[in-house]
This record gives sequence, structure tokens and C-alpha cells, in this order.
Amino acid sequence: MFDIRIICDPADEPDITRALTAAFDCDPIQRRPAHNGHRVRLYTKAFHPDPAALLNDAPEAGPTAWPTPEDAYATAPGITYEIAWTASTARTLAKNPHGGDVDREYWLRKAALLDRIALEHEADGVRNGTDEIAANAAHQLIEIDQDTEGDHSGDPYGPAHPATLTHPRGYVRHEYAVWAENQ
Repeated sequence: MFDIRIICDPADEPDITRALTAAFDCDPIQRRPAHNGHRVRLYTKAFHPDPAALLNDAPEAGPTAWPTPEDAYATAPGITYEIAWTASTARTLAKNPHGGDVDREYWLRKAALLDRIALEHEADGVRNGTDEIAANAAHQLIEIDQDTEGDHSGDPYGPAHPATLTHPRGYVRHEYAVWAENQ
């Protein structure tokens, strides 16, 4: 179990409450006024998932159904190789911007690469915004997957599912693991 405290604008409270309850198994969220009188403080206790649920790919398992980074990227090429591949592909796309739709593989591998870089920084305790960059790339992939049919696995969650929107990097890990398995 762990405690969560959020200070936010009252207008953001419903969205934050929905995101918290979608992301965690938690106690009822307590609301208190913030000291400045213009914001609210939200408090809850969230519970660690059942280890058996981590292995369960069923949608009812909740957001814990996303694979761990170790599992998702077990067969991934080295980060340096992926940086080179992504840069080379981006150069090719820049030379031919009207050459058709950008391949989903590019966005998937780019989002996975940025997720892996962010994970390394997080493990080292470095706070430099790479987590936000990785989340933005994940949202780009989700947007692409929402605009296309059949290019994503859809299991346990499709690109429009609230759990996907709450855990965009988890979605990238799952989609990358499925893609890598089929290579």
C-alpha cells in the first residue's frame, strides 16, 4: 500500500479521480481544501497489485496487465542501434515527406526507444523530462493506432481504452512485445 496526495484545481478533480481509480485499486478519495483556498487536496491509499494479476492478460486484471519493461524489451536491439535506426528512418522520411503514410513500425520503435531511455534515467534517479518525452511519443503511437484499424493488438486494451490513455507507456511496451514476437 502507498499514499497518494494530489493538489489540483477543482476543475481538474473529476478527470484526476477517474484516472486514479482506473490506474489503481484504491480507497475512496478524500477531498480537502488546499491552504491557498483556490485548489483542492486529494488523498487516497493505493494498493500494490496481486502478483498473480501481473501475469494475467485478461482485461479485468486492470492496468497491471501491461508487460514489465524487462519482458517487453527482452529481445530488443541495443539502445544505440535503435537510436541509429530511428535517426536513419527519420532522415528518409524527411527526404520524402509526401511518400505516403509513415510506417507504424517507426512510431512504435521510436516510442519504445524513448521509453527505454526514460526507464534508464528513472533507474539512475535522473529527473530530466525523459519520462514526459516518452509519454508524448506513446501518445503519438496511440493516436496513430486510433486512426487505423487492425494495426494494433487490441489485447488486453485497444488504443481508445481508458487504461491505455492512463498508461501510455504500458501500451507501448505491450505493442512492442507483440510486434517483436512476430518478427
